[in-house]
Amino acid sequence: MTTRESFATFDAADYLTSVDDVVAFLEAVVEEADDDPALITRALGVIARSRNLSELARRAGMSRESPYKALSAEGNPSFATVFKLSKALGLKVHFEPVA
Repeated sequence: MTTRESFATFDAADYLTSVDDVVAFLEAVVEEADDDPALITRALGVIARSRNLSELARRAGMSRESPYKALSAEGNPSFATVFKLSKALGLKVHFEPVA
């Protein structure tokens, strides 16, 4: 057995089992993103994969394919899409002053 075969591929989506996990994960990504919105989009994709994507799309009022496309590595979703998906995930977009 090679080293590569002895380890399972890590997927953060497997560990996002509660809303608290999701919030902590997203806060950590936002903190580390350093003004890179693509990292935040990818994090939302991971969160979406930890949930039922078809149900998420329905709650967001989107076609089933839209979240897959928007949150893929090649996706570039609008803020409206990020806002809809966040709300469908049970998350609230929040802004606060930078100290």
